Amino acid sequence: MSMKRNSEVIKHILLVEDTPSYQDLMLVAFEENNIPDKLHIVENGEEALKFLRRESPYTNVPIPDLILLDLDLPGIHGYELLKTIKQDEQLKLIPVIIFTSSTQQKDILQSYELQANCYLSKPYEFEDFLVLVQTSLNFWLHFSQIPKNRGYPESR
Repeated sequence: MSMKRNSEVIKHILLVEDTPSYQDLMLVAFEENNIPDKLHIVENGEEALKFLRRESPYTNVPIPDLILLDLDLPGIHGYELLKTIKQDEQLKLIPVIIFTSSTQQKDILQSYELQANCYLSKPYEFEDFLVLVQTSLNFWLHFSQIPKNRGYPESR
């Protein structure tokens, strides 16, 4: 049985992560999967909103097709950012994957209550981190189906 891969749907991924070591690990994981050009990184919720709304200095960036969001961010917390994204008519259909260190049930529950599309806990071991990123990227880049028109202007 053959499955059609869906690699053209997701072209850009926004990582919202304040820890440089996790940013670097994600870059390595993307490079190992031959997709480093798809990843855009911002360090906090304020920058993420500027990026998503294409405000200066992000006026020419693409709207991401997928967001990887850490919860424990300086300034705007991950929950608040997730809530803002999911209430915004132009952003709400972008899948948001929570990618955080927490394994606490309260964090998992609150993330899903705020309409996260997935919740992943960052492993501490390098190899486990790479496997998790590769597996999740394989799913989101090749097998998931997301709406083509997500409510934002087509100028991408």
